[in-house]
Parts: sequence; C-alpha cells; structure tokens
Amino acid sequence: MRSMNTDRHTCEEFLPGLLGELEKVPLADLEKPGSPAVDLFRAHGGPGLVIPKTYSGSGATPLQAVAVTRALAAAAPSLAVATTMHHFSVATLFSLADSLQSSGVEWALLEGIVEQRLLVASGFAEGRPGRGILSPTVEAKPAEKGYLINGAKKPCSLSRSMDLLTASASLPNADGTSDMAVLLVPREAEGLTVEPFWSSWALAGAESDEVRLTNVLVDEQQVMRTELGEGGALDELQTVGFIWFELLITSCYVGIASALVERVLERRRGTATERAELLTGYETASLLTEGTARMIMDGVVGNEGLGRALLARFGAQDAIRAVVGRAVELLGGTAFMGSGDIAYLAAASHGLSFHPPSRSSCTEPFLDHADGRPLRLA
Repeated sequence: MRSMNTDRHTCEEFLPGLLGELEKVPLADLEKPGSPAVDLFRAHGGPGLVIPKTYSGSGATPLQAVAVTRALAAAAPSLAVATTMHHFSVATLFSLADSLQSSGVEWALLEGIVEQRLLVASGFAEGRPGRGILSPTVEAKPAEKGYLINGAKKPCSLSRSMDLLTASASLPNADGTSDMAVLLVPREAEGLTVEPFWSSWALAGAESDEVRLTNVLVDEQQVMRTELGEGGALDELQTVGFIWFELLITSCYVGIASALVERVLERRRGTATERAELLTGYETASLLTEGTARMIMDGVVGNEGLGRALLARFGAQDAIRAVVGRAVELLGGTAFMGSGDIAYLAAASHGLSFHPPSRSSCTEPFLDHADGRPLRLA
C-alpha cells in the first residue's frame, strides 16, 4: 500500500530499525501489559522525535510525526497511543519554552529528554470533561523551597515506563491570587505511586493506569510558570497543545485502520470496486490528519486552527468507523476466526471516540464556531 510504505519509510528515517524489531514480536504480545514495545521505542531514540533540533531533538515536522505515528500504530497500537501522550507533553514544553523565551530551564529539560531518552507522561487534564488540557489537575500548597502536590490522573498512559510526569497546577500566592504553572515530577519522587486502573484487554500495552500524588514535594526548579503577560497568551498555549493532541491521537487510530485495509488489499478481498472504495475511505481519513499537520506548520494554531483540527478529527473518526467495519467484512469470517489480530485491531480502532472532547460536548460550540463565534470547549 503506497501510503503506508511512505509512512514506514519516514518512520525508518527517524527511528531506524524500530519497525523491524516490532515485527519480530506477535501483536498479542505487543498489546499486553509488560509489552517490550515501549522499551524498543526508547532504545531507538523515540523520545526526541518531535523535539526541534534547536533542543537537540530529531526535529520531525508535524507532517512527519503523523507518518511515524501511523506506521507505529499499524504495527503496535498501544505503543502509538502511549507515546502520543509523550509527544503531546514535550510539544507543550517546547511551545512553552518558545513562548516564555525562558532562561534555560525548559531548554535543559528538552535536551535532557533527548540525550537520556526520557519518557514523559501527561498529567494534564486530558480526559476530564469541561476542562482545558492545561487546566489544573492537582492541588499545590506552598512548602519550604517548593510546593506539596496532591492529586491523581487516571488513566495516565506510560504510567509504568515514564521518567517524568508533567502536570498543570494553580500555585497560590500570598495576596490571594494564583499563578498557572507546569510541574515536572520525577518518577522516583516520594509520594508518587501507580495503581491498577485499566481493565480492558484493548490497548492494555499503553500502560494507562492511575498515577497518584500524595504530598509530593516539588522543588521550585521543577516549576515552570506560565504567566505570559497580557493578550491571552496562556489561552493560546492551551490551544496549541490541544491541536497537537488531536493531530497525533487521530493519527494513531488512522494507523490502526490501515493495518486492516492493507490486509484486504494484499489478499485481494472483494471486488476491485470494493477495494478502491475502502482505500478511498482510508486515504480520506489520512488526508484529514495531514491537513491539520500542514495547518500547524503554517502557524494556524489559534482558535480558528482548533476548530479545523476538531473538524478533521471527527471527520476522520467517522471515516475510520466505516473503513474498519467494511474491511472486517471483506476479510471474511475465516480470516476473523483464524487470527485474533483482526478482532483486536477492529476493537482498538474504536478508541478515538473516547478521547476528549466528546462529540456531544462539541455540538453547540461547533455550531457557534461555524456561525462566526470563538470555539469554547468548556
């Protein structure tokens, strides 16, 4: 399949050898708890994929990141979903660093992620209805040389393999005001625990369990304040992060669908017309993600860009559902019964509908946005 071959070529360019190593492991083993996929991703330099070369990263553009994500998702869906949370977190960090023109804390952190191949889990408010991605998810109380943090994130992908947890918090000031900040919590911090949460066999390899923070001391040096001055720059930062999230998480499920479409084409199932229609549906979803990637590259990352990104996400979601159902039908009962992979990929492909924002929560805001008003997800 031409488009998937292109995606694999891009993946090989940025993460040489990773797909070959993943192919050696049965899909069922890649998708269960304790999967070797995350360690393989780390060993092949995956943590630095979307970090700009300015910060010593691989410098993959949004369009290249989409291709890599789709290729990984076709081979190991849980890995793609889990590492999307890493990429989203570091994209937020380098956007924050650029916005703040900081004194070097963020720069050093990003370089450390690349050099030490650290994995970053997201403790932002993804998954919490009515909250922005950078809305506070934990409580912070002043303590000597820092803050005591309490809260939890569930599910939290990469919970077992992460080296750092990023979380948003509202920091109280003596005058009663508060500052927004991004906190960096090392995995070994006292008071950070990981508890079982994910019970489904689908995407179990993403390590999406609960991370609890109980009186975790965060030093001032682990706090990146986001007071960006006047003009709503903080809102802009939230918007950029949300667009990155929608881009990459949608690409994951497009990639999962591709694994089924490719099986249909390789086995020449159905008529030529049926195969062409199936491929058209898949490529439509692919092009929607690529349109969002190009939009980011063109700098359209404000409220208008967010509206377009969500439109692309829901359009791709509809296309994926139709494509997966048709692909399973064309592959036939014998193929379905002969391997658990087809049933697994079909089940995993439905995960996009569970990521925020839900379609129902977007209905009125979307209609308002189409009528010319700003898109307000909360």
